[in-house]
Amino acid sequence: MRRGLLDFYQATQGRPIFHRCEQIVSFIGAGKTKARFIGVYKVLDKHDGRNIAPPRGFPAELCHYRYYYDLKKEPGYEDLENRVIVEWGQNSAINWHQWLNRKGLNDKEVVELLPSGQTIPLFRDYLDFTLTHAELKELYANDGVNREWRSRLSAVAGVYLILAAKSGKQYVGYAYGTKGIWGRWAAYARSGHEGNKVLKALIAKDVAYPSAFSYSIPQILPKSFTPKDVIKCEERYKEKLGSRPTGLNS
Repeated sequence: MRRGLLDFYQATQGRPIFHRCEQIVSFIGAGKTKARFIGVYKVLDKHDGRNIAPPRGFPAELCHYRYYYDLKKEPGYEDLENRVIVEWGQNSAINWHQWLNRKGLNDKEVVELLPSGQTIPLFRDYLDFTLTHAELKELYANDGVNREWRSRLSAVAGVYLILAAKSGKQYVGYAYGTKGIWGRWAAYARSGHEGNKVLKALIAKDVAYPSAFSYSIPQILPKSFTPKDVIKCEERYKEKLGSRPTGLNS
């Protein structure tokens, strides 16, 4: 979805799962057993997927599935896309597809409606998310819509982790002070490197390098911790993850 390949992904299937469908209502996981609505698609036709060339950058292991469906996104749902959160089902979390009965059986309860303009699900827990660089930039750019995220990230100190998807290398950082973790992450949203010399050097070679970053928090700490205590925790994670000899920490 983040790379614009979701439409092809859901159109390619290993089994004839959409043969009897008129429409599919698509969702993407939103944490635990919740799912976020992303659109309604009309099923037009089917083809031999092994003869369909995948778009550039599509994962090779997902190519050449047996069935390919022509799916056309239905208009009229734009105001609800990326906003409606449903309960997918406590006993159905491993079922990626479910049939919706015309009589209303297997209806999904709407548990949340995100504010208009907010495409990032509401903040729930410090240790239960990973943000892409694009999502971090959206948090930075849209102050009002994403106020809860900024407030929560500003409320704690801690150790954060940046994963560079292009190389698999990790960068471990620390944050303390009045603006907490958000103070550091806002700088990454602006520049991609927050002044770090290793990241600056990588970005100097490839300005698109930060687009593959993802951000997470392995440990939160009270803002009452001294800088020395926070840095000590950061050092521990650098040793555990080997982010100096094999990662992005100098």
